[in-house]
Amino acid sequence: MTALPPARASQDARQRTAAPKLILATTFMGIFLLNLDAMAMNVALPGIGRALGGGTAGLQWIVNAYTLMFAALLLSAGALSDRIGASRAFGAGVALFTVASAACALAPGLGELIAARLIQGSAAAIMLPSSLALVRQAFPDAAARARAIALWTAGGAVAVAAGPVAGGVLSSSLGWRAIFVVNLPVGIATLAVLTRAERSPRRNTPLDPYGQLTAIVALAALTFGVIDGGENGFGGPVVLGCLGLAAVATAVFIMIEARTAAPMVPPGLFRSRTVTVSVVIGFAVNAAFYGLVFVLSLFFQDVLNLSVMAAGLMFLPMMTVIAGANLASARAAARFGPRMPIAAGQAIFALAMSGLLWMDEGTSRPVIAAMLIPAGLGLGFAVPPLTAILLNGIAADRAGTAAGILNSFRQTGGALAVAVFGALVADRGEFIVGLRVALCVAAVMLVATTAAALMLPPGRSGRDGDVRRDAGR
Repeated sequence: MTALPPARASQDARQRTAAPKLILATTFMGIFLLNLDAMAMNVALPGIGRALGGGTAGLQWIVNAYTLMFAALLLSAGALSDRIGASRAFGAGVALFTVASAACALAPGLGELIAARLIQGSAAAIMLPSSLALVRQAFPDAAARARAIALWTAGGAVAVAAGPVAGGVLSSSLGWRAIFVVNLPVGIATLAVLTRAERSPRRNTPLDPYGQLTAIVALAALTFGVIDGGENGFGGPVVLGCLGLAAVATAVFIMIEARTAAPMVPPGLFRSRTVTVSVVIGFAVNAAFYGLVFVLSLFFQDVLNLSVMAAGLMFLPMMTVIAGANLASARAAARFGPRMPIAAGQAIFALAMSGLLWMDEGTSRPVIAAMLIPAGLGLGFAVPPLTAILLNGIAADRAGTAAGILNSFRQTGGALAVAVFGALVADRGEFIVGLRVALCVAAVMLVATTAAALMLPPGRSGRDGDVRRDAGR
């Protein structure tokens, strides 16, 4: 075999070293885009409501139109990522998200904005699992992958921290439409960087259209039923019909997944304790966080009468600690195994929710902002090792599917929390009572899943042999 010239060998080594870093930078930008949009828009919700109307139910749909499609399509988006290649799927998702953001900015009314948010959510569903699959493929070593996932998560955390302030600044100075316009340069820059990354391999992964359709129907009917029930009462025929449809669609979905040759949610995955516990924890953590942000955005502006800028600043301490906690959790997982930071993060988050129960109209604003810091600390500590412990036990060619399932459960938790918590605070005369009930619900979920986290593998690698054995069944 002829040896490479020293210059050529040095160049190839530099390319091999740069490629994973380039992929990580690209996915960092994409996750930054998704989280910046979500957090900036939450702060702007009261202003959007005043401009376009729709009341609390309308605001819930602005959030849940996005989250619903995000959650439902994540299930097949993971398989799509494996089928066409993670880099192609990620690029398509970023392009669609950028176009949908422009449509949101130009929406003349509430209906058009909700429709554009549906498209945004569909694009986000393509971006998320494909970005994780890119990271999984670029970093085959488990320790390096854990650090990369922490940095990937930190990209979202930085955007989460910047989002409320960016939303406040943009909405107060340029109007709420500006929060969508800012997505355009970020999306274009992400696509430009992606063109320099190596193409991902394709895998002949079949899709599951009937399972996907029933999943969308189940989530949409359940979300509509909860939102409309909070607005008009849960005894009406429309609400009962939607909840019944959700139950039937869920049953049909389970039947399809059990019988189809290529399910988008392989039942064998849930024979693994690691997978089952991970998705339940992901559901609870997202439900607590996004439900909290939604109701506090209304509380700050509609009850405390803060400006949109001041409301954004109230979230800043909580959001800022998330990025640092993400990085600290990776070091803790490397030393003690992932189970410890997952359980500790949830316990801290639960205590933060319990502490907020004492908050009311008379509580000092700086005190409220300080009380939110443990919530950000707990969330930031729990999420990166939760993602890593699942991906460490999954073969690389199943990474997109596994990431899609985990994040679908997380987004479903967020969508249902916005629907349920929004229903609890819909009566402005009883807002504080509804807020406290919502906080209790979140705290109970987090306590229960903290106990479940103790069932996860204690080792540093986070591997669960059952996952690999059953993933293809």
